[in-house]
Amino acid sequence: MDTLITAIAWACLLLLISSAWHTPSSRYAFSPATVRHVLHKKPTWVRRKVARLKAMMPDAGCRTIANTFNRMHAAYGVTVSKTWVADFLRAHRYEVEGIRRRMKRRVPGPMPRNRIWGADLTGKQDTAGIVHPILGVTDHGTRRLLVLEGLERKNAWTLLGHLFLAIGKFGKPRAVRTDNESMFRSALWRSVLRLAGIRQQLTDPGSPWMNGRIERLFGTLKAKLDWVEVASGAALQAGLGDFRDWYNHVRPHQHLAGWTPVEAWEGVDPYARPVKSVRYFSAWEGLLTGYYLRR
Repeated sequence: MDTLITAIAWACLLLLISSAWHTPSSRYAFSPATVRHVLHKKPTWVRRKVARLKAMMPDAGCRTIANTFNRMHAAYGVTVSKTWVADFLRAHRYEVEGIRRRMKRRVPGPMPRNRIWGADLTGKQDTAGIVHPILGVTDHGTRRLLVLEGLERKNAWTLLGHLFLAIGKFGKPRAVRTDNESMFRSALWRSVLRLAGIRQQLTDPGSPWMNGRIERLFGTLKAKLDWVEVASGAALQAGLGDFRDWYNHVRPHQHLAGWTPVEAWEGVDPYARPVKSVRYFSAWEGLLTGYYLRR
């Protein structure tokens, strides 16, 4: 009986679609894309997963989204086609944009220090036109800027040297997260981290938000550094030291509820301990300003 009822329901649906398709002037007419969507409707969780994949990979095409989803879920008997993904994303583009906005505004939860370090490279051009590489390393949990160094050489040996100097000073992280730049994918980098017992985390290609803490720090750095002329690598190095002091000790962090990264690192509640002294901080011709509070 259930089989008969199901067959009758499908026959009625097909008759409705067929009649609407042949009356294009009707306000109930269906497009071919709508017909495909009705006949091949996926469970709610599948639609949510596909929308989230597109939000996380905005530059990815429908084939990439479909392949990524299928690699994740084909073993459970659920797949999507490139055509279905294209129809779905076309009909739900505003939903995808909403997910992207919420992801950008989401405040990450608390994390203990030295669980994950984020590392990345940027650069600054001096007045002679020479671009100086800059290595940055930050602690995900406390946002403390551990390394901000101008590099004379951009290779895996140099990066490992600065990384292990930071480990000697701040302790060893459980994992280091980087993008897919060649130095971070080199056999040397991977082997040394493995021998040191540090897990390597690589972000997906074209997905800088997966290492968002160091990317956000570089955004703050570049917004200030773009206004500064640098005469040499030595001048850049001195300026980076000022920025590191300002970022760690002076600037309250929005995602730390107004604590500075050093206060979060040391577990010092700035709202519970009295201030012993206040010193005004200014560097980079007034671009970096604030108050250093000693407790």
